[in-house]
Amino acid sequence: MIRMILMAVTAMLALPGWAAELGDDGLHKTAWMRDTFKDLREDLDEANAEGKRLVLFFEQRGCVYCTQMHEEVFPRPEISSYISDNYFVVQLNLHGDTEVTDLDGEVLSEKAAARKWRVLFTPTILFLPEEVPTAESAADAAVAVMPGAFGPGTTLDMFTWVNEKRYTLETDEDFQRYHARRIQERNNGSTD
Repeated sequence: MIRMILMAVTAMLALPGWAAELGDDGLHKTAWMRDTFKDLREDLDEANAEGKRLVLFFEQRGCVYCTQMHEEVFPRPEISSYISDNYFVVQLNLHGDTEVTDLDGEVLSEKAAARKWRVLFTPTILFLPEEVPTAESAADAAVAVMPGAFGPGTTLDMFTWVNEKRYTLETDEDFQRYHARRIQERNNGSTD
């Protein structure tokens, strides 16, 4: 019996961890994050060409909430595959110096972009529409912002709500009402 337990523990330790690996910048990296030149107009065009929505993920080194999302939420197959299938994800560092070209053409560092777009903490996810006027910044164009770490149900509901363009529907069902309805439909006893 002890031998079987040791074999099971050894097998579990040999499996890759659920958390995304950390890059040299201290940020979590997932298979569905894109390594781009951070020219958001080009990223938007590429996302559209793939039939996906552009999202901007702001994270920072040592962010416990980012770690929570990467360990408990994003590894879930239904969430990871939904993001991978429907979104073109560009990661930005809240304190980074990498050059970003905003949708309005302004070139600035990641940290300056965060200030310009009023991103105060991490994680923050900005969801962009398929079409953005040339004079509009990413923050002004965003159709939704997910400010902070949320549980699996809330996260999947937000990505679904944006992907289905529910923000354009002329109903009283804003995201909170949509999310409340989805909780009831899941009926699994979880508020998330």
